[in-house]
Amino acid sequence: MTRSRQELFEAIDRAEPIDLLSELIRIPSHRGLERQEEGVALAIGAYLESHGLEVSLEEVVKGRPNLICTLEGEGRGRHLLLCGHTDTVPLNEGDEGVGFSGLVRDGWVEGRGSVDMKGALASMAATMVALHRTGQLQKGRVTLAAIIDEEMESLGAEHLVASGFQADGAIVGEPTENRLSLGHKGLEWLEFRFQGKAAHGGTPQAGINAIDAAARFIELANSVLLPRFAERADQLLGPPTLNFGTIRGGDQPSTVAAYCALTADRRSVPGENFESMTRELRALLDRVESEMPGLRTELVRVAGGMATLEHVALKTQADDPVALSVDRAAREVLESECAPGDFPAWTDGALLAGFGGIPTVILGPGDLQLAHSPREAIEVEEVLEAARVYAVATLDFCHKST
Repeated sequence: MTRSRQELFEAIDRAEPIDLLSELIRIPSHRGLERQEEGVALAIGAYLESHGLEVSLEEVVKGRPNLICTLEGEGRGRHLLLCGHTDTVPLNEGDEGVGFSGLVRDGWVEGRGSVDMKGALASMAATMVALHRTGQLQKGRVTLAAIIDEEMESLGAEHLVASGFQADGAIVGEPTENRLSLGHKGLEWLEFRFQGKAAHGGTPQAGINAIDAAARFIELANSVLLPRFAERADQLLGPPTLNFGTIRGGDQPSTVAAYCALTADRRSVPGENFESMTRELRALLDRVESEMPGLRTELVRVAGGMATLEHVALKTQADDPVALSVDRAAREVLESECAPGDFPAWTDGALLAGFGGIPTVILGPGDLQLAHSPREAIEVEEVLEAARVYAVATLDFCHKST
């Protein structure tokens, strides 16, 4: 290890990201809270300012700000965005588990949001501090954006994109166990509504059974769409998917169900969009209507799934400069030859790339399987490793000209 690398890594340790992470965990920031993410943004801001960095808070919704912090070198170079979200999901109903403890125990930091994704935010903040302290960022600039509402409508990412924010590349710190991910599928939550006609259960032929209609639609979706999905499989992301998650309908066993509704999770690959997906599904609904005269169907987005922008797929080429810089940094820090892969969940990175024009990759500490779980926890060493990867990647990326 070179002396400059050792100095950088020691500066990360002295920045005490684990203490910051514990503090952030102890500040609840889930939906249903007034001024939901404000406390987390203020804590990160106070931490950065205490180390001599300047921050700004941009209010997206009353009491819910994005935090922006930029560090610039003296020479020309690229601009890298480090991005993470400050909101979390609520505690698990019926099993609060480790709650908001922020306790450090046996090499792990426990509590809601440790994995998704306050661990990455603490790593990114420590990276900013270490780069500032050592003065090693001599060219270009790096910005930390701690943004709101990823778990719901991505209001923070939409605000950042709408503001005209520009960068040459971005790292979104979702939990990948510090392995580089080049993208993920898009996401739409859809509701399918079936309006039939009620009748007595003893004379079902007098009605139009909406549950039967929903069942027929599911059958068509599986038989017609799955072969098409296989044909559209992306080399990195795999095939599109459609998962029916809920069903509700009917009044009681002796009444023909007049109404039924399904909700589904539709994951998309590059080349698909909301219009193409819904057109394909609408054709199947039309087919069910033709088989059951008098049936009416409707296809709508589930409320609260997004604000205004489509939750499109993300795919960044492996030879994009930001992907190459992060890959080199991860290989150096982790001493691993793990090839870049994909991420199984959706991230704000899709909005940064798809609507902001910023090539984006995903890398962050934590095991996704522990996110949103009653005993959510993250390894201390992974948080420190992530900060080292972010710091090395920043220098590699920013010190080159656009």
